[in-house]
Amino acid sequence: MARKTTKRSSRTKRSTKTQRWSGAVTARSNALDLDRQIFTWKDPRRIAASLKRSAERSKRRKASPYQSAMSMLNFYINRGGKNLGSGQLRVLERAKNELRKQFGRP
Repeated sequence: MARKTTKRSSRTKRSTKTQRWSGAVTARSNALDLDRQIFTWKDPRRIAASLKRSAERSKRRKASPYQSAMSMLNFYINRGGKNLGSGQLRVLERAKNELRKQFGRP
């Protein structure tokens, strides 16, 4: 007798652990040692300076300091910060411009 196979639903439940991977990346990134709550700060210059300092001090990063810092900021905006308020999103976008200035990039 043939076994009846059931079709798996595309909406299978995932554990909370797998749904929250982006938060874990920002909290425990292996490439950069970020200051606590860096992405909640209100001053874009302070955020950019902290990211720059962390990227330049890190011995574990694979890319240049500029790429590592910008990558972490973009990652948070795109994934970890999906539910950001519009005010904080503006601050983080300004931090990207400030980071470019601090690294001497156009």
